[in-house]
Amino acid sequence: MFRLSRYMRELLEPTPVRRARPRGPVVIWNLIRRCNLNCIHCYSLSADVDFPGELTTDEVFRVMDDLRAFGVPALVLSGGEPLLRSDIFAISARARELGFYVALSTNGARIDEATADRIAAVGYDYVGISLDGIGPVHDRFRRVPGCFEASLAALRRLRARGVKVGVRFTVTEQNVGSLEPLLDLVEAEGIDRFYLSHFVYAGRGRRHRDRDALHRTTRRVVDTLVARCWRHLREGRSTEFVTGNNDADAVYFLRWVERHHPDRAAHVRAHLEAWGGNASGVGVANIDNLGNVHPDTFWWRHSLGNVRERPFSEIWRDETDPILAGLRRRPRPVRGRCGRCPMLAICNGNTRIRALETRGDPWAEDPACYLSDAELGMAEPAHA
Repeated sequence: MFRLSRYMRELLEPTPVRRARPRGPVVIWNLIRRCNLNCIHCYSLSADVDFPGELTTDEVFRVMDDLRAFGVPALVLSGGEPLLRSDIFAISARARELGFYVALSTNGARIDEATADRIAAVGYDYVGISLDGIGPVHDRFRRVPGCFEASLAALRRLRARGVKVGVRFTVTEQNVGSLEPLLDLVEAEGIDRFYLSHFVYAGRGRRHRDRDALHRTTRRVVDTLVARCWRHLREGRSTEFVTGNNDADAVYFLRWVERHHPDRAAHVRAHLEAWGGNASGVGVANIDNLGNVHPDTFWWRHSLGNVRERPFSEIWRDETDPILAGLRRRPRPVRGRCGRCPMLAICNGNTRIRALETRGDPWAEDPACYLSDAELGMAEPAHA
C-alpha cells in the first residue's frame, strides 16, 4: 500500500526518515469465502454458497493467539463477506482484546441499522467498503441491482456512529469515469479514506484482464488522485488517500515532486526508499478461509503452509519456499525491465503475482508499470 497523503505531507511538514523496525506482518484474513455479491474482479472466486472446511471459531482464536505472540500488529478481517460469519463479532472482539489494530473489509450491503450498532460497539479501527462506481456502474461490477445504494447507506450509518470509514475503488477501463464522482462523494460525505486499487489478475480477475486500465489511463488516474490529495492537504482536510497493487505509483509521485517541489525531492525519495515498496511476503501476509497461508491475498494458488498443521509463526519464518525467499531478498531477483530499473529500491519490483499470471514467471517484469524508460532513469529503452 502506498500512502500518498503521508508522503505528500512531507512537502508541508517534513519529518526525519526512519526505517520501520522488523516485526510481524499485517495479516489480511479471509475468514469466509461466501459472499452475497458476485463481483467480476473477485480474487477469491467467492459466491453465495457455503464453502466446506473453513476454520472454526476455536481455531481462529488459537491462530490469533499465535499471531499476537509473533508480533503481528494488525488484522484485516475480510472474505467473501465477513459479516456472513455468525461469529464475526466474537472474533472481532477477541482481536480487540488481544490488542490488534482491527480493520473490517466489507461490501457494506448487509449493514443495516442493527449491524451498524454492533460494528460501532466492537470499536473497529477502520471499516473499508468497496465502491466500483456510482449507481448502476457499481451494480454492474457487483452484479446485484441496488447494492450501490445499500453500500452508500452503510457508509452513512457508520459515519453517523463515529466509525472511521473508507471507500475502496478498483479502477479499470470500464469504470474509470467514476473516479472523480467518487472523489466528490468522499468529500461530500466526509469519508475518512479513499483507497485506489489497481487491478490484479487473480481469481475471477484473471478472466477480465482486458478490463485493466491502460498505461495512459493509469497515468491520468494517478494525476487526478495526486491533484485531489494536494488540494485536501492545502485546505487542511484530513482525508487519507492511498493506492494499492501498483507500487510504481510511488515513483510516479516522486517525479511529480521533482517537477513541482524540487527542493523536497531528495527528502521525499529518502522516505520512499525507507518505505521500501511492495511488501508481499514481508510486511503483508494472508490467511485464507481454509487456513492456508499466502504471501498476500492475490497468491491463493501458492500456499506456504496451513495453520491447522503448523503455527503461522513457524510457517512465516520458513524460507525454504523459493517464492517467499525471493520476495524477501533485497533487491528482489527480478528480471527484464524491472531488473534494470534504477527505481527498484522504491517499488521493490511491484506486484509479482501480476508477472506470474501474465508471463508464467514471478520474477519477470510487471506489465502494469506505466512509467517510461526516461522517467525511470534508464539510459536506453529496455526490451522484455
